[in-house]
Amino acid sequence: MNNRSHESGKQILATDLDGTLIPLDGRADHVQDLQTLAEALRQNGIPICFASGRHYEIILDAIATYRLPTPDWIICDVGTTILSRVNDDYAVEEAYRQHLQELMGDSSFRDIQHSLHDLDELRLQEEEKQGEFKLSFYTDADSLSATVDKVRDRLGETPVSLIDSVDPFTGDGLIDLLPAGTSKAYALNWWADAQGVKHENIVYAGDSGNDLAAFQAGFRSIVVQNAPDWLAEKVAEHHSSKDWTNRFYRAERDATSGVLEGCRHFGLIGE
Repeated sequence: MNNRSHESGKQILATDLDGTLIPLDGRADHVQDLQTLAEALRQNGIPICFASGRHYEIILDAIATYRLPTPDWIICDVGTTILSRVNDDYAVEEAYRQHLQELMGDSSFRDIQHSLHDLDELRLQEEEKQGEFKLSFYTDADSLSATVDKVRDRLGETPVSLIDSVDPFTGDGLIDLLPAGTSKAYALNWWADAQGVKHENIVYAGDSGNDLAAFQAGFRSIVVQNAPDWLAEKVAEHHSSKDWTNRFYRAERDATSGVLEGCRHFGLIGE
């Protein structure tokens, strides 16, 4: 694993992309603040981890499209893949891959796919959205709950987690099957431990309910302004219950600009 980062006390920025680091609707203030943030992180030698549910290639496209800072690590595929930067490329963290295989035991996603092949409610997503430890389907959003029940019944005691959602852009129902307990937050925790860095030395930025578990993991948390109020309130309550001090920041600005604001608040970069 890439350990070039972590002298004792070194800080790291880990961030979600959509709705968080990526400028909203191409807004000029966000684009400018992204450039300011990227340069300040570079000058201060702050390593960066992107944590997104999206697939690796889609993240690479986003880096190029929005001119995002080059991350040192990428957590993707709903937490089933971790990659480290090696020179100008990225390599899969083999230790994490082996860890997920251990979680699966004798089960395989090839066998799981075969066991579900006759459920007409499921439509296999495109090949680039699948992974060694991720099996993804489309389904009718109107009957998503019933379909989830059918899939759970078919899976039985198979050691996998099922994550269901509705695509806000297409309206499709989505079902992802992952090794039991795996999520973006799970991968972040494994990555932090593997780096040998204390959670309070990692600043995590996010905007949605998908970030809640990461916000509750002990990282210093930037909840950007475009995040729902209920999320900020829940994160604040959790941090208070743990007696964590100076680990929660509710940004006054949206998305990219909120990340910049939060990084300044936590001292990753100067004013």
